[in-house]
Amino acid sequence: MEDQTDYEEIVNQRNHSWLKVFTGGLLLYIFGVFALAITRNSNIFPTVVMLGNFLVPITYVAFFYQRRHLSKLDLPTTALAFFYGGMLGVLAAATLEPIFLSQHKLYFSFEVGLIEEFAKIIGVLIIAKRCFHDSEMDGLILGAASGMGFAALESTGYAFTAFLASGGSLSQTVLITLVRGVISPIGHGTWTAILVSVMFRESGPRIFHINYKVIGTYLTVAALHGLWNGLPEVLAIFPQTVVNVFTGQVLVAILGFFLLWRRYNEAKRLQIEKLRLGIPETPCWK
Repeated sequence: MEDQTDYEEIVNQRNHSWLKVFTGGLLLYIFGVFALAITRNSNIFPTVVMLGNFLVPITYVAFFYQRRHLSKLDLPTTALAFFYGGMLGVLAAATLEPIFLSQHKLYFSFEVGLIEEFAKIIGVLIIAKRCFHDSEMDGLILGAASGMGFAALESTGYAFTAFLASGGSLSQTVLITLVRGVISPIGHGTWTAILVSVMFRESGPRIFHINYKVIGTYLTVAALHGLWNGLPEVLAIFPQTVVNVFTGQVLVAILGFFLLWRRYNEAKRLQIEKLRLGIPETPCWK
C-alpha cells in the first residue's frame, strides 16, 4: 500500500509552467494589438494574428505535456505532432470536404466531423509509424498536439477571412481571434486527444490495431464534432425543446471534457501499474 502511494505521488506531481507560457504570450498579444492599432503598420498584422491564434493551442499542449509524468515522450516529437497534425489535417480536410460533403444541412455537420477527425490523425500516424506507440499517455499528448495544431491554423484562416470580409477591420479580426481562442480547448484538441489515446492503448508497440473500440471512439468524437457545429439544425428537428444552441454546446463541451478526463486518469493508472511492475516506459523515437 505504501509503495502504491509513492507511485501515485510521483505520477501526480504538478507543473505549472504552462501558466508562464500563457501569461507571457497573452501580454505579448495585448501589446501587439495596441501597437497595431496605434501604428497601423501592416507588417506586424500577421505576427499579431498568428500569436493570438496559437497562444491557447500551445498552452493547452504545454499543460498536458508537463503532466506526461512517467512518459518518455520528448518535446520535438510533440512539436512534430502539432506541426504535421495541423498542416496535414487542414490540407487533407480542405481536399476531402469538397468531394464528400453533401448539401443537406443536418448531414453536413456530421460529415465534417467524420472528415476532420480522420484528417487530424494523419500527422500522428506519420510521426508514430516508427514509435513504440503502446502508451495511452503518449497518445493523449500527441493527439492533443495534433488537434491543437489544426485548431490554430484553422482559426488563423477564420481571422484572415474576417479581416478581408470586414474591409480590414482590426476589431473584427481581434474578436474572431478571441472567441476561437477561448473555445479551442473545447473542440479539436480534446476530441483528437481522446481518439489517439484509445488508438495507442489498443495498439502494439509498433503496430496500430484498429478494432471496434477505436472505431467506436472515432465515431463518438466525430459525433461530438458534428453536434458542436450542427446544433441549430439538430434542435430545429425538435422545435419544442427547452435546450437552446448555447446550452447544447455547453453539454457537448462537458461530455468531451468528461471523456478526456477518463482517458487521462486511465493513462495515469496504467503508468502507475507499469512502475509498480517494474516495466520501463519506452520512448517514442523520432
